[in-house]
Amino acid sequence: MTPTSAAARARRLDLAVGPAFAAILAALTVWLMPGPAAAQIGSDRYSAMVLDARSGTVLIAANADEQRYPASLTKMMTLYMLFEALRDGRVQLHTPIRMSEEAASRPPSKLGLPAGMTLTAEQAILALVTKSANDVAAAVGEHLAGSEERFAQMMTLRARAIGMTRTTFRNASGLPDPDNVTTARDMATLGLRLIRDFPNRYHYFSTLHFAWGRGLIRNHNRMLGDYEGADGIKTGYIRDSGFNIVTSALRDGVRLVGVTMGGSSWVERDRHMGALLDQGFAQLGVAPRAPSALMAGAAGGAVGAARAATVRGRGTVDRRAVATRTRAGRGTTAAAAATRAITPPPRRAAAPARAASRTAARAAPTVQRTSARTAPRIEQGSRPALPPPVPRRTRTQARR
Repeated sequence: MTPTSAAARARRLDLAVGPAFAAILAALTVWLMPGPAAAQIGSDRYSAMVLDARSGTVLIAANADEQRYPASLTKMMTLYMLFEALRDGRVQLHTPIRMSEEAASRPPSKLGLPAGMTLTAEQAILALVTKSANDVAAAVGEHLAGSEERFAQMMTLRARAIGMTRTTFRNASGLPDPDNVTTARDMATLGLRLIRDFPNRYHYFSTLHFAWGRGLIRNHNRMLGDYEGADGIKTGYIRDSGFNIVTSALRDGVRLVGVTMGGSSWVERDRHMGALLDQGFAQLGVAPRAPSALMAGAAGGAVGAARAATVRGRGTVDRRAVATRTRAGRGTTAAAAATRAITPPPRRAAAPARAASRTAARAAPTVQRTSARTAPRIEQGSRPALPPPVPRRTRTQARR
């Protein structure tokens, strides 16, 4: 794609902010292209939207009502249904959810829990927001509705009731189905409703790591560490959709909900999402921030590490990480900030420093640690599921 064709494609987009933003998008399209491969931002499967969460005002829109494949953004609706069940008392956080043979047969990304075993509702939430586990999504659907097919019908009806007029769900995970469709506007609506309807549950979307068995599962959503103020929500990818994301970010008391669908890589998608959010904040008078590692082209690194919070199976977070995110101006909910702190076990100290470490440990306050025996053990999926360091279309990503 040449710069001329990229600019022409961007000019054709129906953007609410007009020609000025189209020019920015054209320049961004050219900048993001790593080589001869065609970028997807601005392509026929691209769509985007940014909302002001306070008023619901649309700040940016591109092909916002064109139907797209949601991929794992579908799990946002699965979680909405589970949060409703928790709110209504039909499910408790400790309620066991059984993994059926049908659910266990779902392709990756998956938790790998064998058929017949169970996990709690809270563990299911954490598995969905971090690993985007397809097997867990199916198990949740079966638990709430008896079958995943029936659950998809319930999801669709509930989606229509909250204003998602052009969305149809055919499964609980977002695995490929030609009739499983949505729009950028509907996904922005769902993201906004998750924040408004479940303020005491939204903190789960800020989870960066989830301890499972002997392993640590990392969240697929790198925006959490790479974009200042980002505190959720969900990523998604199948071949037909490209790389999708719904992101919410809070700066100076202003919250935005943004959607980008159709990226050619997670790097392109995340950078574009960051550019859209920057544009939205600028429209609302929020002071610009220094370029982040994301916008500078680095995928993660020191920014993500400095703000990492380890979330255990019971949803607890590291208090130091919460304080770091608060000082940096990132939005954290009261529920997340008030959770019990737990410090992960440190790595074994080197021999020369071991004595000093023991001395320091005697003076440090004691924090009760969760026993590894309390975490469920599984035969598969016990190792950390880390996203690849560079964008590659692997078989696992193709079904995420």
